[in-house]
Amino acid sequence: MDQYIGKLLDNRYEILELIGTGGMARVYKARCHRLNRLVAIKILREDLSQDAEFRRRFHDESQAVAMLSHPNIVAVYDVSRSSEFEYIVMELIDGITLKQYMQKKGNKLNWREALHFITQIVKALGHAHSRGIIHRDIKPHNIMVLRDGSVKVADFGIARVASGGHSTLTQEALGSVHYISPEQARGSHIDARSDLYSAGVVLYEMITGRLPFEGDTPVSVAIQHINSIPLSPRELDPSIPEALEAITMRAMAPSPDNRYVSADDMLADLEEFRKNPNINFEYQISEFMEPLEDDSDKTQIRTAYSAGSSTGARRRPRQEPDYDSEEEEHYRSGGPSWPFLVAVLLILVFIGGVFYFVYQNFILDYMKPQEQYTIPNVVGQLLEEAGMDRELLGEFILVEGDVLEDDAPAGTILRQNPQANTQVLDPKAEITVTVSGGPKLLNMIPVENTEYLKALVELQNMGLRVATPTYEYDDEVPSGYIISATPAPNTPMRPEIDEVQLVVSRGAESKKIALSNYIGQTRSWAESDLLFKNLECKVIEDYSSEYPAGQVIDQNPVAGTEVEEGTVVNLRVSIGPDPADLPQEVTKEVMVNLPENIIPSEVRLEVTMDGVTVFNEIVDTAMKVAQPVPVTGTGTKTIFIYFNGQYDRSEVVDFDS
Repeated sequence: MDQYIGKLLDNRYEILELIGTGGMARVYKARCHRLNRLVAIKILREDLSQDAEFRRRFHDESQAVAMLSHPNIVAVYDVSRSSEFEYIVMELIDGITLKQYMQKKGNKLNWREALHFITQIVKALGHAHSRGIIHRDIKPHNIMVLRDGSVKVADFGIARVASGGHSTLTQEALGSVHYISPEQARGSHIDARSDLYSAGVVLYEMITGRLPFEGDTPVSVAIQHINSIPLSPRELDPSIPEALEAITMRAMAPSPDNRYVSADDMLADLEEFRKNPNINFEYQISEFMEPLEDDSDKTQIRTAYSAGSSTGARRRPRQEPDYDSEEEEHYRSGGPSWPFLVAVLLILVFIGGVFYFVYQNFILDYMKPQEQYTIPNVVGQLLEEAGMDRELLGEFILVEGDVLEDDAPAGTILRQNPQANTQVLDPKAEITVTVSGGPKLLNMIPVENTEYLKALVELQNMGLRVATPTYEYDDEVPSGYIISATPAPNTPMRPEIDEVQLVVSRGAESKKIALSNYIGQTRSWAESDLLFKNLECKVIEDYSSEYPAGQVIDQNPVAGTEVEEGTVVNLRVSIGPDPADLPQEVTKEVMVNLPENIIPSEVRLEVTMDGVTVFNEIVDTAMKVAQPVPVTGTGTKTIFIYFNGQYDRSEVVDFDS
């Protein structure tokens, strides 16, 4: 398992997982417990962390880069002060590198997409250059593509530290050799225009799908950057606009003097091209594509291997001196003469005398052991107090150097050079110290009427602490939006120290309504009352032997409960008794006695039960004295008898007997 995973750095950053590795460092995903946010942490290799000078330069460069603030530059939040190892804390990017993006797209992008990316890259470079920072390692691997299509340039300042401030082609630079400028490859002076050359190579690769120079070894590629001219983009793809080709080749001009003067200069051409892709720039590619002149007094890249042929590059032949002719003339003349040998001998004697004099008068003095003095440790002390402590300093002199914003109190010594316990020969040597200017102050931003989550992210990105919010009802501010914030806008705030209090709206408070008693009421009346009170109604029908059909049997919530407007009230409504519970009907034949001695003998017999006529026929009284009448019912019922429409009598029928 990785030694850092699970570790808590500076009692603040918890390492969660490894997300990337490089030649100089490993990158981890981590959580900042102080701000409760995810970050990326780059931890230097152990062998580099053991180099005190490298650690000093790394810290200084990282502090400078941390001052950069641009939407197209990966933000640096913190630089470690750990005695164990060096690391920097950066924003965690949800995306992939431009190199990975190009590979997903088949290595070649359409020119509009390439223009979109290179414009953002050049903007980032312009911001860094304006603050005196040169990237020195621009390549697709150091450019992150986010999900929204924006890009962020990473690793500002790290390349400078890796090279120790020199411009030689070190081992660390070999991985980036396809993108380095000719002056980087030669060991010449480097300035902001070197970054523009590398940006031009990135643009070249995006629009052509290939690199301008290839080779079997990194050194052979570097030599081509110095001596060769790449094929122009339109030779590889005629559909590439001429103006974009001109911008690309001008950025890649071998001589810095022929390139764009600044990132802003290049950005101006990119903007003109974006507005009018058919624009014709006044300059011609041939004006600035001549290879660099040979500088014999500068560092040369030499290799035992042949540079080989370059795919997509033209080699400029170099003229070699004719050494054979000089050697042949020397041997034809019969060798050196005796006067020449005597002159050489006298010169050697003179050189020996000079060496003896220097050795006796100077070298021996330097070889004598000299008394050394130990530099005291002043880190963590106040500059004013340490400067007056002669017991601590002796004759050493404190010199105030940089003043940095820091959580430590103003005047606290953050770093010293030389470092503590360093042995020096001068007892009055100067100790240059970096001093805290106190915490960085930010002005509180207005967040009222802003969505809570949006404001929270913005405040946390500023480095401010945000307390758990208070929620209140508000008739005007929508739910989830901020009603008020403390402190007020423009109040000076100390990042990671001062806390912001937010009051968030729950929305308008709903009106409380007491429920009526709907049990025993009709369904229609209950529904009308609920609708009038802005309440929802849900009806469930059920059998009931107690309540007639259409009446409310039960309700939920119960009567008297206070509910908010819009609450759903459930009503159970009767549809009458369950047929399975009703008694079974029985049919009986009832003998109805007929009247006697009437003329005519025929009469109309009508029998009713429960208001329903169950028999209505003409019967002959002369033929019979009683008429059977079938009736159907349950329990005890009363039948009513009519003759010729006149009520005669009633009889009780017991269906259970």
